[in-house]
Amino acid sequence: MASQTRIINIDGMTCEGCVASVHTATGDIDGIDIITVDLTDNLATVTFDDSKTSAEAIAAAIEDAGFDATVANS
Repeated sequence: MASQTRIINIDGMTCEGCVASVHTATGDIDGIDIITVDLTDNLATVTFDDSKTSAEAIAAAIEDAGFDATVANS
């Protein structure tokens, strides 16, 4: 297991309901260890097992929930 921590920038979040939507959208992704969503900074910090998922797949799930999500350059 190779654990990575990445930042995903999220545009379109306006309230705690949006934060909950991001958590719901990513909740079923196998391999996520920790995800912290910051409404003030419009980003998520995610730690995941890169043998099971990728930052891009997590961002895609957030986009499917109706937000614009991009993986920050590391």
